Amino acid sequence: MPKTLSEKVLSNKSGVDAVAGQIVTIKPDVALSHDNTAAISQKFRTLGVNKLDDPDRHVVILDHCVPAADEKYADNHKVIREFVSEFGVKNFFDIDMGVCHQVMLEQGFVKPGLAVVGSDSHTTMHGSVGAFAC
Repeated sequence: MPKTLSEKVLSNKSGVDAVAGQIVTIKPDVALSHDNTAAISQKFRTLGVNKLDDPDRHVVILDHCVPAADEKYADNHKVIREFVSEFGVKNFFDIDMGVCHQVMLEQGFVKPGLAVVGSDSHTTMHGSVGAFAC
């Protein structure tokens, strides 16, 4: 029986002949985060995490509250900038780049056959270009 796009990508990434309903483990090609990274970075520190396995796998884009609407958002952006600097995230796009999902496509982070995870409910739109995205 033919496989769905998800089954094909998950089979390729896991090395297992993945089918619907099966649980497989993969390492995503790309991990997207945006303005919520400040909260995530605080959890990293509480867990004692002081480095990322692969900083180049991570893409952080500020796009949800730009420019900062108030001091709280400005502080949030500051924490994110410090996080990407400290953790060596080179794929950081500040407030002037646009909507995160569009930036992901325009900058070439999403391509057919890749596995993309994101901290935004719209991440699944990357399936439109043949990526597995959740």
